[in-house]
Amino acid sequence: MKLLVVSDSHHERDCLLRLKEKYENKVDAMIHCGDSELEKSDPAISGFHTVRGNCDFGADFPNDIVFEVENYRILVTHGHLYNIKMTLMNLRYRARELDADFVFFGHSHELGAELIDQTLILNPGSISLPRGQIREKTYALIESVPEGICVKFMDDQDKELVELTQIFPLVKA
Repeated sequence: MKLLVVSDSHHERDCLLRLKEKYENKVDAMIHCGDSELEKSDPAISGFHTVRGNCDFGADFPNDIVFEVENYRILVTHGHLYNIKMTLMNLRYRARELDADFVFFGHSHELGAELIDQTLILNPGSISLPRGQIREKTYALIESVPEGICVKFMDDQDKELVELTQIFPLVKA
């Protein structure tokens, strides 16, 4: 299983078109965690599993989506409705309700990944307007490996931020 996760592109179409060209048909799913500021019909966002962020004013995208890839249950949300800038507890509870293996979200523009209650909770950062200590524009690649789940954060030039790469021992029941 291999996933591309991106968020907070804020109307920058070129980065999404480039990611599509590079990863379409090479990953099992392309995911956008909101604030694309694009219409659902825009070719730059087509092919992505996309949710609505606080800067997406149309009703084209749902607030949350849940889907499965290779028996992994994935929850995607933007995060603003879960108060993620204060706590990840609300996301953790929602993941537990939905029996999600992964929760992908955006909103804060700050990348991060942690394993909570056997659920990988990940923010890919922002592909256009990064915040926090990591100043690179980023997206994430998530891949199942024999040791568990490998998370790689990539910059907007597709260079792996090696110091941030982690393998999480996610155990499927």
